[in-house]
Amino acid sequence: MDRRAFLQYAAYAATAAALPRWAWSNPPSLPSNPFALGVASGDPAPDGVVLWTRLVLTDPAQMQAAHTVRWEVAHDARFAQIVQKGEATALPALGHSVHVELRGLAPGRWYHYRFMLGDAVSTTGRTRTAPTPGDMPATLRLAFASCQRWEHGHYAAWRHLAADQPDLVLFLGDYIYEYATPKNTTDLARTHSLRHATTLADFRDRYALHKSDPALQAAHAACPWAVTWDDHEVQNDYASGAGRGDDGSFLSLRGAAWQAFYENMPLRAASLTRPASDNTHWDALQVYRRLRWGRLAHIHLLDSRQYRSWQACRTPQSASAGAVRAADCADLSNPARTLLGAAQEQWLSTGLAEDAHPHARATDATRWSVLAQQTLFSPRHYPSGVTSTDSWDGYPAARARLLQAVAQHRPRNTVLLGGDIHQNYVCRVHADAERPESPVVASEFCGTSISSRPGTTQDKVDAIARHNPHVLLARCDQRGYGLADITPTRWTTTLRVLDDPLRAESAATTLASFVVEDGRPGPVRA
Repeated sequence: MDRRAFLQYAAYAATAAALPRWAWSNPPSLPSNPFALGVASGDPAPDGVVLWTRLVLTDPAQMQAAHTVRWEVAHDARFAQIVQKGEATALPALGHSVHVELRGLAPGRWYHYRFMLGDAVSTTGRTRTAPTPGDMPATLRLAFASCQRWEHGHYAAWRHLAADQPDLVLFLGDYIYEYATPKNTTDLARTHSLRHATTLADFRDRYALHKSDPALQAAHAACPWAVTWDDHEVQNDYASGAGRGDDGSFLSLRGAAWQAFYENMPLRAASLTRPASDNTHWDALQVYRRLRWGRLAHIHLLDSRQYRSWQACRTPQSASAGAVRAADCADLSNPARTLLGAAQEQWLSTGLAEDAHPHARATDATRWSVLAQQTLFSPRHYPSGVTSTDSWDGYPAARARLLQAVAQHRPRNTVLLGGDIHQNYVCRVHADAERPESPVVASEFCGTSISSRPGTTQDKVDAIARHNPHVLLARCDQRGYGLADITPTRWTTTLRVLDDPLRAESAATTLASFVVEDGRPGPVRA
């Protein structure tokens, strides 16, 4: 960590400034593998990328000290051709996490990296830079995934995803689940002994648990990731500054969860937008941002939790958001209600306008505008007549505004990616979500979970699909991830699913593939 970055971090962690001088030197003995949580990289730019690791320390003196970690970046896995090297400081105030923001790398190429502490050497990670802004790459292989509850399945999906060799992974939320292991452990893949997470120490332990999984570590080491969050990184169905039965402690809980998220993700220091208001908890972390892949793809990574309105007609005491009938919930149609917040809505509209009307230095508009967000965007009209309040269905005015932005700016191709609902959905996106006869303006792929129990039955999902003509595929009974192979003329999404998520060695198969042709919105089964 350079001095400038450390000064930014110190504003968020008053304890770091109070460390005695002796804490800045490495203790004489260190654990044999301080890199037991693996390595990761993220947010590739044309000239660099973020490198991440987090030290595992057990001795109390070591845990109170800051440690100097060395890092190397090379063209080859044997590190015979080192491109850059340096040092970073792992602070106890940030859970001994390390975020190295590389600059000066060549665009559009792969690199290898590793960390060192004393005699310990981390796993070698593989990462890459994005193409230069004016280039039109021939291909981009994008993987997208979400929702990985530890007890509900092994992470075999990550092993298969790594073998598919994507250029970039988009993680769309619910990296951890805050729950303790349920008392009834029947049909669980595995258990843990951690309590329900409410403190910074709890959330740090939860990330350490998840990151101990070798398949997840392999997926992180295989390529760069771009991550965003949903609710379970904090609390089920929370909304902005409000949680379930808030007794005044929620903001402290949320701040602890947000700090742990930053500590454990390959995020840039730019995510740290302002200090905590009272120096006790973080009250802002900007995770919505853009990633460009030359002129081939512009990824708008969204945050639908931090700025959203409270779910319509939900009481503060309810454990989760539910479903309502529109006739019984006037607040549902309130035009002031938002999922993204006014500032992010405007930011997204501006980005879509730039995609359609590029700067003078570009010779062509962005080929694929990608809206990577948390949940299903398309409506699900239930045969029962109820409306889910935690998804975009619970924010119809906000969805209409986004569709209006797409219609106004007319990006060349718009594709939405989502997760959250633990189901695979493929949809045509219409200009008016309530009028299936309106023009198709975009395509949507909502992925299932890495590991979770089914929340419903397939016959009910089939009934929803029959009731919604824009839904081309809906499956609730399989776990896995999505692969998007993107070229200037075609987008191909392949939905990969596990045979049995309760087995660490489970095989994976292809559920379905869908194609979107350049200039023709709406997926077609391959």
